[in-house]
Amino acid sequence: MPHQLNIQVGYVANRQNKMVIPQNLNYGGIGGGAASQPFNQPGLADGLRTVSPMIVLRPLGRVKYDSLQTSVNRRMSNGFQFTAAYTYAKAIDWWADNIPIPEYWYLNKAEQWGIYAAVPHKFDASAIYELPFGSGRRFLNNGGLGAKIVGGWQLNGVFTASSGKPFTVGASSVSLNAPGSLQRADQVKDKVEIYGFKPNASYFDVTAFRPVTEVRFGTAKFNSLRGPGVANLDLSLFRAVALSDTVKLQFRVEAFNVTNTPHFANPSNLNVSNLQLNPNGTVRNLNGFGVINSTQNIGREYDERYFRLGMRLSF
Repeated sequence: MPHQLNIQVGYVANRQNKMVIPQNLNYGGIGGGAASQPFNQPGLADGLRTVSPMIVLRPLGRVKYDSLQTSVNRRMSNGFQFTAAYTYAKAIDWWADNIPIPEYWYLNKAEQWGIYAAVPHKFDASAIYELPFGSGRRFLNNGGLGAKIVGGWQLNGVFTASSGKPFTVGASSVSLNAPGSLQRADQVKDKVEIYGFKPNASYFDVTAFRPVTEVRFGTAKFNSLRGPGVANLDLSLFRAVALSDTVKLQFRVEAFNVTNTPHFANPSNLNVSNLQLNPNGTVRNLNGFGVINSTQNIGREYDERYFRLGMRLSF
């Protein structure tokens, strides 16, 4: 392509079937309580009767991944190179990331949900720019004092942005009374509005959910909501100094998360049973439900902005 560009567009898919996953054989039936657990029945030997989970590994897991992946690369030319990549992906599985819900597994085998680790949108870009000053460059290449001061500098940048991780709104399992299964909330609105992060406020419309008071599973879907997206920019400035023909010293100034942008995590309290409403349906007390109170580590050494100085000697 012109301007030293290399553009790639591709479709990438993955299918995984019969994945070995843990399964609890000692789960209780809906509304049956501990008395319905298979290994808590009269007649079993004293050493076998228990209400504890009985975990086995079975080839029941399935994963489906489809994505559009694009990239643009420019090889080093005139002191500049960059690469950028964008991925649009959809991933679903049939096991809700090992959530122990065996009864729900048998009753709803056809239901699918998004995978926690997968995000629909992801963009990555990086660039290297050798400043055009000094020996062999466009400007101040006469070897004078100016070339020695401003020559040999290199600016680097890495930018990452992605959608947030999905999450499930749960509820108290008292009415479900099914040991070994987790309860989900009832979703009472067709669309759940996302408000975004505000201190001590709910990230989403909490009035779209209600606790379940009947002997059944809730209507909210697994991983149906998505947390805050993240964006991060790292910058660095290098300068190489030739000490001899074979020895070079490089000075490095690096700034991680240079914009000091918070990378908020999902709400930690997702149990709608903690929510208290007024008689008219307005919120009286969140009790932490739906509130974001932590950040996530997106893979850098630290999440907040910090600077690092260093030197590298090569010979």
